[in-house]
Order: sequence, then C-alpha cells, then structure tokens
Amino acid sequence: MVRGRFRSRTFRRVKIKTPGGIVKIHYRRRNPAKAQCGKCGDKLKGVPRMLPYEIRSTPKTKRRPERPYGGVLCSKCTRELIKSKL
Repeated sequence: MVRGRFRSRTFRRVKIKTPGGIVKIHYRRRNPAKAQCGKCGDKLKGVPRMLPYEIRSTPKTKRRPERPYGGVLCSKCTRELIKSKL
C-alpha cells in the first residue's frame, strides 16, 4: 500500500522503468503556477517556478528581474506606470 501522503494529487505519478525491466510508479511534486502580474494577470518573465522554501535559498538576483516593480508587474505594465508618473 502506498503511503498516505502520496494518495493526494499534490504529487504527480510518474512511471519509471527500472534497470530490472519493471515499471514502477514514482511520486514527484508538481510545479507551482507561474508568477502573475499584479495589474493585468499576465505571466511574469524572469521569475522562477519554485516552491517558497526553494526560492528562499536562491540568491536575491535570481528571484526576480532587476528593474522597478520587478517580480510584481510585467514589463509592459511597468512601462505604462512609469510613463504615467512622468
């Protein structure tokens, strides 16, 4: 019987062929959704798809783009915001 924590769909079921020729099921964690823009909801570029505990261990420069509102707004919305402030 499989362990209780693997019964939920939090884990993907991946069929792996072992060296002995037997196909076994391995359980792997699903990737989280891509980060979204706070204004238009578009997918953000340059922001990794990681779980929060994985993001904490990465360097700050790898977490989000190096620009104003990087990791919060997409580049298009950032451009519009900066133009409207001028």
